[in-house]
Amino acid sequence: MVEKRITASQNVIDLALWRKRTGGANAAAVSLRLCRHCGAALADGEREEECSATLNVSEARLRWQAAQILRGLI
Repeated sequence: MVEKRITASQNVIDLALWRKRTGGANAAAVSLRLCRHCGAALADGEREEECSATLNVSEARLRWQAAQILRGLI
């Protein structure tokens, strides 16, 4: 049986070797953008205003304002 040696194409990059050369392992981590309403990580193109938790915050704020108004009337 003859062993056939497989060589990588020139278009294939050895990722581990590339990371060693470029210092990719030491690269700074990308900071995540978090939703202030629910704390979920926001992907590219997502906005906090689109979060479903904003409705809950808005309702809670309205309830609080209504309670303040009723306290002033009583």
